[in-house]
Amino acid sequence: MSFISLQDIIVMSIGCIALIFWLVLFIISKKNNSFFDNLNEKEYPLKDLYSMGYTLIEKVSYDYKGKFDRQLRADLGILYEEKFVEYYIRVVYAQSVTLGLLIFVSAFILYGLSGEILILFIMIMMSGLSVYYFMTLSQKKIRQRSEMLLGDFSEIVSKLALLINAGMIMREAWSEVANAGEGTIYEEMRRACDDMNNGVSESEAIRRFGVRCVIPEIKKFSSTIIQGMEKGNKDLAIMLRVQSDEVWEAKKQRVKKAGAQANTKLMIPMFIMFIGVLIMIVIPIFSNMGI
Repeated sequence: MSFISLQDIIVMSIGCIALIFWLVLFIISKKNNSFFDNLNEKEYPLKDLYSMGYTLIEKVSYDYKGKFDRQLRADLGILYEEKFVEYYIRVVYAQSVTLGLLIFVSAFILYGLSGEILILFIMIMMSGLSVYYFMTLSQKKIRQRSEMLLGDFSEIVSKLALLINAGMIMREAWSEVANAGEGTIYEEMRRACDDMNNGVSESEAIRRFGVRCVIPEIKKFSSTIIQGMEKGNKDLAIMLRVQSDEVWEAKKQRVKKAGAQANTKLMIPMFIMFIGVLIMIVIPIFSNMGI
């Protein structure tokens, strides 16, 4: 006859309360499911459950006005259009709370199956870490986006410099380059074209382009274009040629740095393999020596 300890009773009682709370929240949150219908399933896993986190946050009347929220809004403004920022800040909170709560409830279920208190602690820690991960995921996306922007940046500057030097006006050259390729920076350039077509001045549209891209090199590039447009096409062509040379040199340095980092990363698995081989050799030797 198995003995149920006080620890088991306490933990399973808390687990039952958590599970009942989760089930009730699941039922009452169904009315908000449509709020997340437009999200990409690949980018937002288990999006059909996000209404749970959203409903819980609404129930506690969270106002999204904290210091972290201001930074999060700034990050989301880089990733999405300004008009969608309020929507996505709620998505981020709903995703973080939902998945954190799901892992938290799962911790008690796994404890009931295994009886191991260590598993419970690890799962609860994972619950907290998952909340932190999804709340800060936008910063990771910005870093990835920055790398993608820089990947095509040198070609963009060279093409613009060539077209401006050939006598094409900035608006036409910008549109020509924007529609000549695919990628994050080309998409941002096309957004600037849309702004121009909707009545925004060329300098303002290019300034917004620099703000959205965030990266210092691209901000400098947009500032250079605005200054050159004020001085005239001839000065703009010279300024773009100078910046094109700078950008290509910076790209060479980044490639060299990436190569050095790749070599360093390769050393780690090699070192682990060396330790493993060493253990395989040393242990039999000591065993034969009777140690």
